[in-house]
Amino acid sequence: MFFQQLITGISVGGIYALLATGYSLIYSLLDFSNWSHGEFAMVGAYIAIVFSTMLPFPFLVAAMIGVAGGALVSWLTEKVVYRRIRSTGGPNMFLMIGAMGLSSVFQQAANLIFTGQYRSYPFKLPVSTIKIAGAYIGVLDLISLIITAIILIFLMYIINKTQFGLNVRGIACNQWGAKILGVKVDSCISKVFILAGCLAGVAGILYGAKYNVWPTMGNIGLKAFISSVLGGLGSVPGAILGAVLLGIIETLVSAYVSSSLRDFFSFALLIVILLVKPSGLLGVDVQDKA
Repeated sequence: MFFQQLITGISVGGIYALLATGYSLIYSLLDFSNWSHGEFAMVGAYIAIVFSTMLPFPFLVAAMIGVAGGALVSWLTEKVVYRRIRSTGGPNMFLMIGAMGLSSVFQQAANLIFTGQYRSYPFKLPVSTIKIAGAYIGVLDLISLIITAIILIFLMYIINKTQFGLNVRGIACNQWGAKILGVKVDSCISKVFILAGCLAGVAGILYGAKYNVWPTMGNIGLKAFISSVLGGLGSVPGAILGAVLLGIIETLVSAYVSSSLRDFFSFALLIVILLVKPSGLLGVDVQDKA
């Protein structure tokens, strides 16, 4: 039973990690909490719903369009909103306020277009289980775990082994120094938003396949925030670690305590981390960040 819950928790944590890594990448560059990040996942999930139900597209194609849609919306928010706010030289608090406004706009737009009805994907999910080490593991959980693992490994390769990743790390360390060395900062930030939007789109589609799709599902972005704080704000490895731990904790609480207390434990953990180790498990310095 414990092993079964552990695998389920890691699978859920993997979905959180897709969101948390994009959230952390944006935070590391712009030093603000992008509260609209969860809505990119919601947009991607709804686009996949539209193209797989209202239009005769195979689900895999619809999912790819959904991921692209999440990336497009993410890029547009940076281009149209965040970059304009940054160009005025205002404090990072203005970026966070703008993100909060965008989050509400996306949620209300989805509610107007799709109503508050829960929707599901028009294909039969692999709800069967397989027996591993005496435990019955859901096939959907395993598929989600494999997909997220492959994507996160590829993401770590991009961050650590490519010129783009080097530019991102340079800007995160010292934006003005990176600009002096010839890094196109605005272009790199736009690419990070595109990457974060792709990750969010995948997370939204996997989350929608596991549960349902609804207008406020973007609130899952709060779990990305908790994961980032737990692992260390601005740290991609920390975001992955924090997300997996959060997924396991939530699953174990649901299984052995009460599913209604899952969010209580999540936010209680956030408060404890902020009080005991605000730099997170991997020790990232978050001093003076908004």
